Amino acid sequence: MNKIIQGDSLEVLKTLESESVDCVVTSPPYWSLRDYGVKGQLGLEPTFQEYITKLCDIFDEVKRVLKKEGTCWVNLGDTYSGNKEGKTDNKVSDYLKETTTNLHKKKGSIPEKSLCQIPSHFAIEMARRGWILRNEIIWHKPNCMPSSVKDRFTVDFEKVFFFVKSKKYWFETQYDPYAPASDVRYRQALRAGKSYTTKEPYKTNTPYSGKYKRGTGSVASRGDDGRNRRTVWSINTKPLKDAHFATYPEALIEPMIKAGCPVGGIVLDPFFGAGTTGVVAVKQDKNYLGIELNAEYIKIAEKRINDIPRSLFDLSPTPVDPTHTK
Repeated sequence: MNKIIQGDSLEVLKTLESESVDCVVTSPPYWSLRDYGVKGQLGLEPTFQEYITKLCDIFDEVKRVLKKEGTCWVNLGDTYSGNKEGKTDNKVSDYLKETTTNLHKKKGSIPEKSLCQIPSHFAIEMARRGWILRNEIIWHKPNCMPSSVKDRFTVDFEKVFFFVKSKKYWFETQYDPYAPASDVRYRQALRAGKSYTTKEPYKTNTPYSGKYKRGTGSVASRGDDGRNRRTVWSINTKPLKDAHFATYPEALIEPMIKAGCPVGGIVLDPFFGAGTTGVVAVKQDKNYLGIELNAEYIKIAEKRINDIPRSLFDLSPTPVDPTHTK
């Protein structure tokens, strides 16, 4: 617990005890988008089919080490066919050009310029191998990078898949706050085809603050905790000054670890990278276990975790509360 193991994910996972971790939160290297300069890295396969097979072989071992009541969350991006940089835009960053010079040329298994649908292929193969897919979460990025491409729309989201290995698993329901009463009445009027005006403006994709007013009808009957959280999450990307590669923001995985791992449990990330999974786990009084191939990334992750106030490191496993299984 609370350590980072350097090595190949598949090989390290084979050494771990079966059913020993409570939760998995990770984002594997995306296919054919970047050469990380490390021998044996995932993502440089000549076809995405080979990439999917290799990735799911790793998750076969993840499934073995995950407890029966465990949860698994995977963030995975897509790419376009027929371009070495993994995108059809005319402009790519100098860093991306520099780090993709050694990539294999993609084989034309699907038409050039077509979206490969890698996340969908991955989810289907995972289900075929026995995983239960509970949710497909859309990570909407309000501050996504602008695109210079002229013949399609700019992609501003990625997918996160929520898997489990058994029908009963540990899960703590997460809630969104209720909208003010005026917002409820606005939506009711909108559905009825009527106009509605209020001094309190209607806003979309905006978190509400302060004291929430109870709405009417079915909305008001769901309890005081708010409504059950939806599956489209609008969360800004956040650069990490210590890392020149992409990392998911803490805000994205906070609800995953909170919902899918009990306090004192162990969160595994087989592609640890800069250690965001470990950082969030520690802040929630949970243990972490990371696997990472790149020694430089391990240094970044260790520094980030060591910078967390030491009082947060009092972590000890606690039994799973059966009342939280659903």
